[in-house]
Amino acid sequence: MKSILLPLVFLFQFSSILLFSSAYTLPDKYFINCGSDTNIKSVNRVFTGDLNSSSVSFTKKNSSPVQDSNQVAGQTETIYQTARVFRRTSLYEFQITNTNTTYLVRLHFFAFPSTINLSTSVFDVSTSEFSLLRNFTFRNSTNAPTTKEFLFSITSGKFDIYFLPQVSSFAFVNAIEVFPAPESFIPDTALHITSSGSNGNYYKEIVSKVLYTIHRINVGGLTLTEENDTLWRNWVPDDSYLYNSNNAKNGASYTGKLNYMGRVNEYTAPDFVYRTSKQMNIVDGSQSNDFIITWNFSVSKNTCHFIRVHFCNVVSPLWNSLTFNLFIAGKFTKEINTYDEADRWFHAPFYFDFVVDSDDSGILNISVGPNAKSEVENAILNGLEILEIMEKSVINNGTKKGLVLVVVVSVLGGLVFIGVLAVFIFFGLKKYRMDCWSPPINDSNSLNLGLKVPFGEIQFTTKNFDSNLVIGKGGFGTVYKGILRNGVKVAVKRSQPGSGQGLSEFQTEIMVLSKIHNRHLVSLIGYCDERSEMILVYEFMEKGTLKDHLYDSKFPCLSWKQRLEICVGAARGPPDHDQTHVSTAVKGTFGYLDPEYFRTQRLTDKSDVYSFGVVLLEVLCARPAIDPFLPRDQVNLADWGKLCKNKGCLEDIVDPLIKDQINPNSLKKFAETFEKCLEEDSSDRPTMGDVLWDLEYALQLQQSPTKREPHEDSTTDASNVLTLPNVRRVPSLSESIVVEDSVLNSDSLNISESEVFSKLRIANAR
Repeated sequence: MKSILLPLVFLFQFSSILLFSSAYTLPDKYFINCGSDTNIKSVNRVFTGDLNSSSVSFTKKNSSPVQDSNQVAGQTETIYQTARVFRRTSLYEFQITNTNTTYLVRLHFFAFPSTINLSTSVFDVSTSEFSLLRNFTFRNSTNAPTTKEFLFSITSGKFDIYFLPQVSSFAFVNAIEVFPAPESFIPDTALHITSSGSNGNYYKEIVSKVLYTIHRINVGGLTLTEENDTLWRNWVPDDSYLYNSNNAKNGASYTGKLNYMGRVNEYTAPDFVYRTSKQMNIVDGSQSNDFIITWNFSVSKNTCHFIRVHFCNVVSPLWNSLTFNLFIAGKFTKEINTYDEADRWFHAPFYFDFVVDSDDSGILNISVGPNAKSEVENAILNGLEILEIMEKSVINNGTKKGLVLVVVVSVLGGLVFIGVLAVFIFFGLKKYRMDCWSPPINDSNSLNLGLKVPFGEIQFTTKNFDSNLVIGKGGFGTVYKGILRNGVKVAVKRSQPGSGQGLSEFQTEIMVLSKIHNRHLVSLIGYCDERSEMILVYEFMEKGTLKDHLYDSKFPCLSWKQRLEICVGAARGPPDHDQTHVSTAVKGTFGYLDPEYFRTQRLTDKSDVYSFGVVLLEVLCARPAIDPFLPRDQVNLADWGKLCKNKGCLEDIVDPLIKDQINPNSLKKFAETFEKCLEEDSSDRPTMGDVLWDLEYALQLQQSPTKREPHEDSTTDASNVLTLPNVRRVPSLSESIVVEDSVLNSDSLNISESEVFSKLRIANAR
């Protein structure tokens, strides 16, 4: 009877394979060669020039094609020799006939030499429901193309991909792939492993989310490119992810026939993935063979990840002899019997899907180890895929009215850091320098390497970048609060790929801040550039930000006198020798940006003055520069403040918590000061030296017991009437803060982004 059943079982399983494989054929669309009218063949696909496609459209206005300037006539063309550049929010639109199906979407990027420096682009990419990439910029140390891959269900007949450049920047893309995946390629549910392990619950509605490919690993094998994969995927070797390479060795490569069974087919993973593996590096006669093999992978913190683990027993000589344990994130263990899982077939691939919650470490570990039930002491792994699960988000793609686009003008990049360490108040903090390491004696990079901090010290200081220590995030990356071994509290700025800050800006920031020592400046304590990291360590000021004290009721309210002293300190810092103020490099936010810039595309030292005028209004009114939820004429604080002053109703927008504290003469002088700063014509604005004088005068009027009328012209000889305080000598000026998104504009001195931060620390008196 068995001799009859076995052929029948084999025939049924073989028929299932044929039926499944025949149900899916490789698609012929959409494969788009962007910025070109040329069709290019690439591994069983034809990338159609976007100018030739009848079923794919794109925004032609404010877009242009660019071409590799090094391309040689007659040379084989590739999709990485042309690109389409977008100067404004733009889209590609695809006509979809097969809806409610999981699609593979790939975006190809490569910054080839051209008339435009593509590597300087900073932009977002989104669909109508999902944000795919944020603050993306092409940064690749090997100067190789980068592919971003996403899987999700397309439910309508039109599918749009939006490219949203940051202001003064642009977006680009070399090629796009949008094609349906095989049926049931991604399950809708998978076992959910949380921070506490698994209680048998399942994560549901996976196909309604976006899966963003982070890692695709060919364990025990070589790099696999699109030529080796039935769905044109790329797989990388696992060796660099091993926690202890001594525990593992590559299994012998299997060259025989693989038996695809059930849900596994030729599209699940390439044959090469299942033919190779890592196994335990067992030493015969050793007493220490009870160990596990562990791989560590960088992932997004506190995020759900879809994980597919691939197995195929090609190492054990006996069918029913290999049982081992799979460990995930140290929270979950699964016993795997290769004979049972492969439907009692030898050399039969199988896989498991999980949804795993990452923790604060940003590291996800996968391990395999021996099981006592096994006849053979061994454990294997053939392949691994890790995809981040992205939820739906509110997308501002420029297609809906009423949305306020936050505009960032970026010349040198990275100044969003201002908003993170913004406006810290700190009484009596002394400047420290890290003493937990020995500075190197010599270095060829001309940096101030006496401040260089080992990466291990950074990890200790931030508890391996614990998310609980995050005090701010922005396009530049993340800022952590940390404590050095000597107990000094610091703020650690860790730049992330795509932040827009390059190596030159990073080095300049170190050079500048390490040479400046002024009580009005935030001190640079150290930096780290190991492992391609760009990390800066600053002194930490722990009593909150100006924004917190102005807008957040949990923090003490600043008095009018304190606010004036803050403004005086900001206007003064930091003077350099005979200079009355120092201009900053460009990094502005809509609401602070000099309106003249939109006409001239130039920023000057008077642009600083305009931005500072907006800050003065924020201090007076305790509201943001831009508030999109207010009535239309009140959205922009600069416009609203000038209007109220001209109407004689400025008192109506003053922060009600301090309205009764303000000396009318002080308010009048203060109002004249911000009004002059906000003049449309930059030539009508005062210098920062004049602004400083006016603010010191407003402070003196506030402190004066008699009601004196403020002088109309700040250049009059008021010093003969009033003795202005030397604010620099007030002891409490060591209570220092940094302004958020303030004093932002002017490249007139060609000073780097790094100096912007240093110019924004404000001394706050009692």
